[in-house]
Amino acid sequence: MAKKIPKEVKDRLNKLKETIDHHRYLYHVLDLPEISEEALDSLKHELVELEREYPELITPDSPSQRVAGKPLPEFVKVKHTVPQWSFNDAFSEEEMRDFDARVRKMLSPFIPLRKGGAESERRGLSKGISNNPPPTSRRSAPFTKGDSDMPRVIPTYCCEHKIDGLKIVLTYEKGLLKTAATRGDGVIGEDVTHNVRTIESVPLQLKRPVSVIVEGEVWMKKSRLLELNRERDEKGEEPFANPRNVAAGSIRQLDPAVAASRKLETYIYDLSCLEIPLSKGGAESARRGLCKGPDNPPAEDGTVYDYFSAPFTKGDVPETQHEELEFLRELGFKVNPHFEHAKTIDEVIAYWKKWKEEIPKADYLADGIVVKVDEREFQERLGYTGKAPRWGIALRPVSVAGSTVSRATLHNEDEIKRLDVRIGDTVILQKAGDVIPDIVRVLTEMRTGKEKTFTWPASVPACGGNGQIERIPGEAAWRCLDKNSFSIQKRRFYHFVSKHAFDMEGLGPKIINVLLEQKLITTFDDMFTLKRGDLLELPRFAEKSVDNLLESIEKARTVSLPKFLTGLSIPQVGEETAYDLAGHFGTIERLRVAPFEALEKIDGVGPVVGKSIVEWFCDRTNQKMVDALLKQVKIQKVEQKDKASLPLAGKTFVLTGTLQSLSREEAEEKIRDLGGDPTGSVSSKTDYVVAGESAGSKYEKAKKLGVKILNEEEFISVLKMRG
Repeated sequence: MAKKIPKEVKDRLNKLKETIDHHRYLYHVLDLPEISEEALDSLKHELVELEREYPELITPDSPSQRVAGKPLPEFVKVKHTVPQWSFNDAFSEEEMRDFDARVRKMLSPFIPLRKGGAESERRGLSKGISNNPPPTSRRSAPFTKGDSDMPRVIPTYCCEHKIDGLKIVLTYEKGLLKTAATRGDGVIGEDVTHNVRTIESVPLQLKRPVSVIVEGEVWMKKSRLLELNRERDEKGEEPFANPRNVAAGSIRQLDPAVAASRKLETYIYDLSCLEIPLSKGGAESARRGLCKGPDNPPAEDGTVYDYFSAPFTKGDVPETQHEELEFLRELGFKVNPHFEHAKTIDEVIAYWKKWKEEIPKADYLADGIVVKVDEREFQERLGYTGKAPRWGIALRPVSVAGSTVSRATLHNEDEIKRLDVRIGDTVILQKAGDVIPDIVRVLTEMRTGKEKTFTWPASVPACGGNGQIERIPGEAAWRCLDKNSFSIQKRRFYHFVSKHAFDMEGLGPKIINVLLEQKLITTFDDMFTLKRGDLLELPRFAEKSVDNLLESIEKARTVSLPKFLTGLSIPQVGEETAYDLAGHFGTIERLRVAPFEALEKIDGVGPVVGKSIVEWFCDRTNQKMVDALLKQVKIQKVEQKDKASLPLAGKTFVLTGTLQSLSREEAEEKIRDLGGDPTGSVSSKTDYVVAGESAGSKYEKAKKLGVKILNEEEFISVLKMRG
């Protein structure tokens, strides 16, 4: 008996299909997206998961059953020889391991038999898997006794970067480029041969006279985008948003001169159809052909060749995916060199983690990795679903403005009310200031009526005592009334050891929690009185880790005045204010007795912060804590300079993106040393925006406001000239 499908599941699925179709049309057909591609992918992923759980709800018109995008009417339509499928997505390590488990299950047992004749015979079996391709005669031989006891097959994987560009399909006849087409809707694409011919990395003639259909990506270097935007700025034109949009827009131009001027790149990654001349005879060569995919065209003699199953001579056809990439390179195509052959799923995960570290440094955008079963015979056995291969998957992070986002939290009661965010809502994220995931919009069209309004708690048990909380008028935050609760104490210590304060490397929240629970620390100065013997008695504290911990603490005994002040957790005093205070007063002794009148006049401080500082230093508990801490640490002498006489005095800088030659903290320090002020947001009063790689919304805002933009090389030159 079929399980009953809840009404809310049906409603949610229908809402997802309607919303995805609407936004897919805006993005892929009109090139007028209202939401990001990442947001659209997230909605699609939820739909796929629902349909996987309730396959009876899958309909032919579901967005999961077709490839996005329809050709624009201005271009000649091209019917693809090989239907253009796409990969299913995974968004986590867990989902990647699930994919590996599915592959192994479908291949087990799959037993190669003894070689005989021109090729090896194979027998295969797949239990309980829907949509299995019908077996051919050479796969349907009965198993012999003992076959099921044979060891399971071990698939390996080919891992590649998933380039964020425009997919392109190239067709060559006898080694000469015939057509280039966009993917379109997977069946019909657009003929863009006139534009693709202008791309230098696309060979007009292959190194071998083969007839092939290959697939790849057209993309633009990030460095080229910066050059292009500078050129457009000089002409008074609007800057391009990102390399992917430029690549797609350039290929869809009717004038090939436009595409030629953009200096586009390609990476070819798939050999989807291959025809190789065998022996000359008569007017033309005899040929054998093959194509990938579930809908292969018949050969001239009417034979339908399965996926790479034609009887080619040894060496003609690559037997693995990584060999296919080498074969494509040998034909003359540009292939991304950053692919790896992973022998286990753990090696796949390791490649994924390495990709996340390395991709910000690359001169192209990649929105994930593609993982394919490496062995051709296993790909053949696994086959295809209605729209995607079972033997491959795209592992993609949930990314906003160039970084992976696992969660976004709302803490501001007024903002929750303004957005009308409810429990169960589907939302759109952006990066606030390129750093903080910010909820900017609620997709109210996705609501089912079961969403719940969030009610602010009257008390919080973690605050200790009766859990009372308060909100100071004019502030967004609610705070615990008990300032010495365990929860507050933990947060203070987390902040104290952070890199912006005392920078005690290796001292994370877990260790702080243990030290507090064991009552080894209660005040900040206790950090510097920890003994080796005390730490070795704690669970999971080995000698090496204890030595590293004590070494880190010892290094922190010498600290700059700004970091010292930051570590104290004075309300309203953040890192920038700490630098302002240190530069003005020079010593902690002068600051702790400074009157309100002196503080409020300091640029960057003002009356609200000044009042908070005076009240904090007047508190007897805080006074004792500072005195005890000063007995344990040495504050580096602040070289007081006449800020007005420094070369960057009065100049404000905003940093966005990733700098290659120095960290953001180092860049900000150099700006301060020269009298400048690094700030976090762009306004009309900002003097310079320094744009590194993957620059985000601050860069775009600077363009709109006419703020001077420096690339990394120009920024370094400014520092050297003024230093």
